[in-house]
Amino acid sequence: MSEVDIDTNELLTLIPKAEAKQSMKDFKSDQEVRWCPGCGDYAVLAAVQGFMPDLGLAKENIVFVSGIGCSSRFPYYMNTYGMHSIHGRAPAIATGLATSRRDLSVWVVTGDGDSLSIGGNHLIHALRRNVNLKILLFNNRIYGLTKGQYSPTSEIGKITKSTPLGSLDAPFNPVSLAIGAEASFVARTVDSDRKHLTSVLRAAADHPGTALVEIYQNCNIFNDGAFEVLKDKERAQEAVIRLEDGQPIRFGTDNAKGVVRDPATGDLEVVDVTPENESRILVHDTSVQSPTTAFALSRLANPDTLHHTPIGVFRNVRRPVYDTLMSEQLDTAVERQGKGDLSTLLAGNDTWTVAG
Repeated sequence: MSEVDIDTNELLTLIPKAEAKQSMKDFKSDQEVRWCPGCGDYAVLAAVQGFMPDLGLAKENIVFVSGIGCSSRFPYYMNTYGMHSIHGRAPAIATGLATSRRDLSVWVVTGDGDSLSIGGNHLIHALRRNVNLKILLFNNRIYGLTKGQYSPTSEIGKITKSTPLGSLDAPFNPVSLAIGAEASFVARTVDSDRKHLTSVLRAAADHPGTALVEIYQNCNIFNDGAFEVLKDKERAQEAVIRLEDGQPIRFGTDNAKGVVRDPATGDLEVVDVTPENESRILVHDTSVQSPTTAFALSRLANPDTLHHTPIGVFRNVRRPVYDTLMSEQLDTAVERQGKGDLSTLLAGNDTWTVAG
């Protein structure tokens, strides 16, 4: 089956609905939230707890799986099922849950170190397979839990405890990585922008298949102010490019800047909008099957200064969902061969009995 058009509601109907109206309080656990005062994780937690009631799903059928890191404490604070799992392996564990229990809404909470270092292989294959997972990647560009070593997203030259003379590693761009892995939904948002964060989370929840949301998150202890240029109201006007599906990609004071495609190279570039080039301003389209333009948008930001950083949904396309394909394959096998016998499968043809 090469093309499967699955309506969003079809997958959501497999998950039991809440019997009564829910509120944010229903999703707060009885555990003390233990992050450093001022950590951006608090804002993300509040946003997730706040929008969960909108899904209308039974709490018992929502699962949060995390790896290791500050963000990975998340399952403790959600009044749902959850698992604080193994370093980097949250996507693998969540894949098992999502494929074996299609009546669950499965969420992965991970950090830039957890998911892009030891967990990089698991992340890209979850994206490639298009498992029905929602992956929240908290990016603070540092290892916070282990006290401030450089991470896979730290900028070149970063002075940390493990790189006292400055990091030599070129940083990962998580959005570029996800698009390159053929992720069907990729977005970026910021911890302190509650409205934008919530809208992106809702779009991810509605998406059938893997949705990756990179969340720029402040670590005020070991990397404070890493995203300040995107949060300061005045500087953000010139630094942040807000992507809106179906709208021209314009930003800056009075929308004076825009994004165009260079006809010679095909690359995207930022220009001052004039009557002569206004017709060339790119109109954002998240549903284009080719990942080329979405990838080009992800490369606009300067990794050192974060100047011209796009936020919003980069890509939101429909393609076959792994869980659905696997379920259909199993149903076909049962129809053709009947239900299998586990003991026979384990024993195979290479067993024998030894006389006592």
